[in-house]
Amino acid sequence: MRGNDVLANVVASQTALHEAFGGVVPEQASREHLNVIDQVCQQALATAGVSLAEIDAVAATYGPGLVGALLVGLNYARALAWSRDIPFIPIHHLAGHIAAATSQAPFLCLIASGGHTSLFDVPAWGDYLELGKSRDDAAGEAFDKVARLLGLGYPGGPALSRLATEGEASAYAFTPPLRQQTGFDFSFSGLKTAVATLLRNQPDANPADVAASFEATVVTSLIHVTTRALEKTGRTRLVVAGGVAANRLLRERLEALSAELGIDVSVPALELTTDNGAMIALAAQHHVATAHTPDARTPDARTPNTPDALTIDAAPYLPLQPVKPT
Repeated sequence: MRGNDVLANVVASQTALHEAFGGVVPEQASREHLNVIDQVCQQALATAGVSLAEIDAVAATYGPGLVGALLVGLNYARALAWSRDIPFIPIHHLAGHIAAATSQAPFLCLIASGGHTSLFDVPAWGDYLELGKSRDDAAGEAFDKVARLLGLGYPGGPALSRLATEGEASAYAFTPPLRQQTGFDFSFSGLKTAVATLLRNQPDANPADVAASFEATVVTSLIHVTTRALEKTGRTRLVVAGGVAANRLLRERLEALSAELGIDVSVPALELTTDNGAMIALAAQHHVATAHTPDARTPDARTPNTPDALTIDAAPYLPLQPVKPT
């Protein structure tokens, strides 16, 4: 990045590697990260047209996620920062997703991905208050599991959404989860079970109709909970991020919600919805711009009493907490 401009965003996909297993194999993922990380870095520099000597800070995700893959990126980035004697900025994975959509704080943020489904109130950049989250499966995880039930392979979410365009969303009346709750949590495990039960009892059910009915129920749940959170917080800006933010139906419903409530809705460009390096750089830029400026030789600014940035550990489980200024 230069200023607020993304100069390069190189992504090394592992879809083909994991497709044979029907999902991500952590050890394979870590080894592939190790195989390609230097090449990806060199390609990003070449695409951006800059040299290592021009880099004035390095950022990387330190959690949450698969710990092996996290360690590869974290160690590479820390070593690069140390060797160049420039600051290293450790970034929370969810903060990266939030930064992927362009918006002005304060705003409400829905993150819907394969690993997370959460609602955050964001009064200012770096200040995150979790209002609710999934009690079981994340939305993207439910998409993948139902896609497998339908025999669609891996990755299942995009395949299910494509199939859904050929079906009728009203064909099967799945019950939207947690309709009577007063909070802002999500739940998709029961919906997945309902699809499995339907397919077991009706083996001749039209797969496209099942996909369309399932997708519509998930999107309705996301919109319903988010709408109530908007009304509760009074926010007039909404950010929707994560892989599920690429879903066609969700984007259509968000456009309608924006018109209905008169709010601004920001969704990342499609290439920034799934995990990518640019979103981490954008989060680091927000961090620096709002005076949360950790140095490679000073304690990490995200949570108190953590190790120095250069020795911060990878964290497979890491709730998103407010950033504490240095």
